[in-house]
Amino acid sequence: MDNPTGQRRVPTGVPNATSVLHGGLLPESATLVRGTPGAGKTIFGLYFLAAADKPVVYINLGEPADYLEATAAGFGLDVDHVEFLDLSPSGEQFQGNQSYDLFEPDEVETTSLVDRIRETVEQHQPTRVLVDPVTELRHLARDDRQFRTQVLSLLDFLKSHGATVMLTSQAADSVPDDDLQFLADAVISLSADSDHRTLSVPKFRGSAVRRGPHTVTISADGMRVWPRLDPTDHYREGSVSTLSSGVDELDSLLGGGLTTGTVSFLSGPTGVGKTTTGLQFITEAAANGQRSVLYSFEESRRTVLTRAEALGMPLGEQVDAGTVVIREIGTDELTLDEFTHRVRSAVEDDAAEIVMIDGVTGYERAFSEAGADPSHRLVKIGQYLRNMNVTGIITNEVHRITGDFRATEHRISHLADDIVFFRHVEHRGELRKVIGVLKKRTSDFESTLRALEITDKGLVVGEPLAELRGILTGTPDWNDD
Repeated sequence: MDNPTGQRRVPTGVPNATSVLHGGLLPESATLVRGTPGAGKTIFGLYFLAAADKPVVYINLGEPADYLEATAAGFGLDVDHVEFLDLSPSGEQFQGNQSYDLFEPDEVETTSLVDRIRETVEQHQPTRVLVDPVTELRHLARDDRQFRTQVLSLLDFLKSHGATVMLTSQAADSVPDDDLQFLADAVISLSADSDHRTLSVPKFRGSAVRRGPHTVTISADGMRVWPRLDPTDHYREGSVSTLSSGVDELDSLLGGGLTTGTVSFLSGPTGVGKTTTGLQFITEAAANGQRSVLYSFEESRRTVLTRAEALGMPLGEQVDAGTVVIREIGTDELTLDEFTHRVRSAVEDDAAEIVMIDGVTGYERAFSEAGADPSHRLVKIGQYLRNMNVTGIITNEVHRITGDFRATEHRISHLADDIVFFRHVEHRGELRKVIGVLKKRTSDFESTLRALEITDKGLVVGEPLAELRGILTGTPDWNDD
């Protein structure tokens, strides 16, 4: 819920920022938007003004008005209702050797800044005012104390006229803005490095906000916030049933199948049948009218469809019918927060009942941006799927083809409600596949191992291998004589 308190809010206009701020800013408050150069402070402010449907004022102390109007136009923002009070260094008021004190106009011979601000505000009665950047006023004050007094007086004046105020500040060690953070009712911090932008809200008087940092993107489509997934914000009631694979022997191994609303790991080395087994569950679910989405991090969409066709699975028909959606995710294509937003959209907007992530190694490689913790965030995705009563299927590659057994190599096995493991084993000079169940939280399961074959007619799961010993070493003793 965007505004759980029911308080009246002032939207920022930046897509999805409303979700982080639980509806927006508080009316007649002062918000400091701080950040490093290039983090998006001015763009954020333009969105804030463009979102208003009544007159607003932009007090620009940095860039000239024509540059700001061009920037707004580049993002498709309508700023026709914005009154630009151009106090930038290139403006007329800064020509020559004049000096200005903000709230002491009797000390200068020409019109002071405060007079121009007063005139503009009283003439237009703006509902929103942006001062960008407010730190420029520091150069016009005798000392820090006078600067704080002047800014506080400016905020009081603007608020008394019913305006919601936004200030921007360059965040740098050489120019600290701790005093501005103290004066503001809310602080929005934007940061940027070479390939990643984030937003966080360290201060917000009078309301809770969603903890960050949250990813920010700026592209030709504009500025957008991608809120970090918090599973505790999401819950949906639903019935519990069993998801069949359509292969009787595999269902028997699992005590009937997978329990809906749980997260299952399919774990094993490359080429052992993990993805194929996941596809088996998806195609069977689609045949029963259930919707699935597959996020493929290891293979292209075409490869997945070709594989399914070779195995006799009608996956292509189900994709055409819309019961299965395949999304190919490449390295650095999305940020982690963008991906979790896609998962949420699939579940909440497209009614997906099954979400398959194939596989963990590719997932971690795809989300290698600075500060990201893909494994921890995968746990959050799993918790979200459970809370929304959605079945999660995750393929996990174990790099050893044979040898000592490992369930996972990513220290995330605690996420799994079920762990189905696959092994290559050597028998009489041949490499064979076996399948077993290591863990199932919701019901009993078969403790035996079974042979697994992948044929042109799909998965073939054999009878329990009661005669097999030492299988988890990869070199079993097969007593079949």
